Amino acid sequence: MASHRKSSPTGTRIAGIRTPVLATAALTSVALLSQTANAAPSADSKPSVEEVEKKVDDLYHQAETATEKYNATREKTAQQRKRVASLLDDVAQRTEKLNTAREELGSFAAAQYRTGAAAPDTASLLLADNPQDYFDQTQLMDRLTTRQKAAVDDYVTEQAATTKKRAEASESLQTLTTTQSALKTSKADVQRKLAEARDLLSKLTAEEKARLAAIEKKKQEAADRKAAELAQQQAAAEKKAQEAAAQQQTGSGTTGTSGTTGSTGTSGSSATDSSYTAKADKALAFARAQIGKPYVWGATGPGSYDCSGLTQAAWKAAGVDLPRTTWDQVNAGTTVPLSDIKPGDLVFFYDDISHVGLYIGNGMMIHAPKPGAYVREESIFYGGESIIHSVVRPA
Repeated sequence: MASHRKSSPTGTRIAGIRTPVLATAALTSVALLSQTANAAPSADSKPSVEEVEKKVDDLYHQAETATEKYNATREKTAQQRKRVASLLDDVAQRTEKLNTAREELGSFAAAQYRTGAAAPDTASLLLADNPQDYFDQTQLMDRLTTRQKAAVDDYVTEQAATTKKRAEASESLQTLTTTQSALKTSKADVQRKLAEARDLLSKLTAEEKARLAAIEKKKQEAADRKAAELAQQQAAAEKKAQEAAAQQQTGSGTTGTSGTTGSTGTSGSSATDSSYTAKADKALAFARAQIGKPYVWGATGPGSYDCSGLTQAAWKAAGVDLPRTTWDQVNAGTTVPLSDIKPGDLVFFYDDISHVGLYIGNGMMIHAPKPGAYVREESIFYGGESIIHSVVRPA
């Protein structure tokens, strides 16, 4: 997708972190996603480099969306598997209790028979849908002892509960099977998109690969300029805010109700900012330590990550639990305007919210870009400002 751009050449540093080497055209062909072609196009119908780039970008986007679907389905599958295991364990325990209760009822029926009373048929009793009804119908409940009546009640209760749990387990197993099928479909969808892009790029000539690399570099430079502009705007806004705060403090003085109230408000805000900064620093430290590790769709570390797997792991290192997918992470905090973005914030991309990065300041972020690439630092404008969906502060 247009989102994942190569970083600046070795030797440059942004925000104190050395950016990855700009991939050569040959490496780009390995990194990008693929297309399954029914037949090789003729020379006249061969797409241009620009058309290939757009198609590959689209495939990246589609693959990442499919990846998030895969992540969501896999998480759901894990939860359902736990529920099924719990239900089956419950059913086993209840069945054991039911068998014990059945044996006890059998002994009561046999005892009634030995006393010569008009006792119910033991087999009919134990096979009855509701032993309570059986006893009632045969007018034997009034002949049972308190202990025997309690045993009948326990059996009836346990039988109903066991039947209900068995039905729940059966339904959950069916749901699990459906979810597992959806998981396979999501996985196949990702793999198909990857295969399509690789096939597209494998058909490029050396000259076309060089042109594609030049296009990528040009876009990266534009993204870096946009990041620098944002950093300048934020620096100017921060300076203005500091000057305004200083003037207000000078005007209000250090005494009086107004001054005290203002001081308290500022102190509370500072404490909140300080708490967030401390957590964000831990998340960023973790993310920086992952730079250079490969993107693998569906991965959550420690050796590889996909985009939401990286942000989830980074904030977990700061003691904050984020959901697994971008679609859930976007709702796991406070949405803030791009102009107010701070280090540690999550930056989401595309209308379908299929990509996320961790903001580090100066218009830059750390993210896991795409299959074939590595966790790296990059401008948040790597795919243009128009693809930025929202900014969320998770803590």
